[in-house]
Amino acid sequence: MSRFDFSPLYRSAIGFDRLASLMENAASGTNNGYPPYNIELLSENQYRISMAVAGFGRDELEITSHENTLMVKGHKEQEQNPRNYLYQGIAERGFERRFQLADHIKVVGADLENGLLHIDLVREVPEAAKPKTIAIGQAE
Repeated sequence: MSRFDFSPLYRSAIGFDRLASLMENAASGTNNGYPPYNIELLSENQYRISMAVAGFGRDELEITSHENTLMVKGHKEQEQNPRNYLYQGIAERGFERRFQLADHIKVVGADLENGLLHIDLVREVPEAAKPKTIAIGQAE
C-alpha cells in the first residue's frame, strides 16, 4: 500500500492535526479484521456497534471508553482439558478492537445476545456547542 503525505494538511488546517493523525493511522492498515463488526445508525443521534464474539462470555469481555476512544477487549481463558480438533474454524483467540469516537459521542450501554456484543452509542451535543445565529448590526 502506498503512503500518503499529510504534511500539507498539517500546514493549512489549524486544530485538525488529530484528524490527520487518524487518517494516517487508518492508511497504515494495522487492523486485522477480527472480530467482525457492524456499525448501525438507529436514529439521527443513536448508533450501535455489533461485534461477533462467538464463544466469549460476559466475564471474558471488557469495554472501556476513555476520551474519544472506545476499546473492546476479549480474553479467552486457557482450557483445563485441551480439545483435539479435527477442524477448528471458530477462532478462540483474544482480541483488542479500538474505535475512534467523534466529539460528543457517549457509550450508553452494552448487551451480549446470541454471540453478538451490542454497544449502544448516543450523540449528546451540549447547548454551548450547537450553532448560533449571529445578528448583523448596522454601521452608523
